[in-house]
Amino acid sequence: MDNAEAPQHIPPEQVQRDVDRVFKVLLDGGVAIIHLDVAYAVLGRTAESVRRIYSAKGRSFSRPTGIVGCLEIHDELHLLDQRKKDIVRAVTIKHDLPLSVIAPFRKDHPFLKNLDPFVLNNANKDGTLNLLINAGSLRDQLARRSFSNMTPLVGSSANVSLTGSKFRAQDIEPELLQAADIVIDYGISKYHNPQGRSSTMIDFRDFRIVREGVCFDAIEKVFNDEFGVELLPAVY
Repeated sequence: MDNAEAPQHIPPEQVQRDVDRVFKVLLDGGVAIIHLDVAYAVLGRTAESVRRIYSAKGRSFSRPTGIVGCLEIHDELHLLDQRKKDIVRAVTIKHDLPLSVIAPFRKDHPFLKNLDPFVLNNANKDGTLNLLINAGSLRDQLARRSFSNMTPLVGSSANVSLTGSKFRAQDIEPELLQAADIVIDYGISKYHNPQGRSSTMIDFRDFRIVREGVCFDAIEKVFNDEFGVELLPAVY
C-alpha cells in the first residue's frame, strides 16, 4: 500500500448527514457513488437505476451486484451454520477486516420482498447473495438504515468494468460520475493499492476464493489458524 496519502478522518455527525442524503437519493430511485474502505462503490435500488449503473460501467448483466450489507443483514439473510458464522465474525469483528461473504440465502425473507424482481434476480447468482461486511462506517450505517427501513440496496465497484477499483473520487471515470445523482468524497480509501484490488470474496459453500482482494493474507490466516479451514483456489 502506498502510504504517501493517508485516509481522512470523517466526523461521525458528517457520516450521519451523508447517510441521510444518500438514502434519500436512493429511495427516490437515484444512483449514488460513495466512499468505502476497500474502494469507491456505486449504488442503486430500482431496476432503472441498476440499468443506468451497468450502462455507465459497460458491465455485463451476467455479473451480479452485491446487496449493500452489514453483519445484521448477513445474520438474517445468509443460510450458514454456526461455525461459518463464527468465521465471519472472527474476520470482520475480532480482526476488523473487510470481507465479501457469498452464501445461500433466505429467498422468503421480508427484506428481499421489497426489492424489484429484476434487481433481486441480478443480485442472485446460483442461489447465493454477495454481502460485503465491514467496509467502513458510511457503508455500514447505510446498510443498517436500509435494513431498518426494509429497503434493500445494491452496489458495485465505481469503475468502468475491467479497469480496476478506484480509491479516489477524482479517479472515477466521467461516465460513472455523470450517472450518479450524488457523490460522497471522503478522499482516499483505507485499503488503496497499486494493483486496483477491492474486497476479498469467499464462497462459504465450499470455502472457495472467488476473488483475492485486499487483506487476503490476513483473512486466509484467520481461516487457517483459528478454524483449520484451507481456502480453495479460484476457478477461472
